[in-house]
Amino acid sequence: MVGVGILGAGLLLSACATQPPPMAGRELPGFLYGLLHGLIAPFSFLYSLISDTRVYAYPNPGRWYDFGFLLGVSAWGSGGTTVVRR
Repeated sequence: MVGVGILGAGLLLSACATQPPPMAGRELPGFLYGLLHGLIAPFSFLYSLISDTRVYAYPNPGRWYDFGFLLGVSAWGSGGTTVVRR
């Protein structure tokens, strides 16, 4: 019962999350940047442990960046599903 309360509180608080406004003169990262950021995500994560770097770009335009990021990250996992037949 406590877990359900914590989960509910977390969902309620996450509804308040916003992105910072974009900087003037800078273009928002789109699909191709999302794909690139997804491909380098494991290295970005390791670097973020020792520096103030984010793995995921913000602000971003939304769904196309998310889709590119998802494709890039999923490229890392596809090698584990190949079957070698002899």
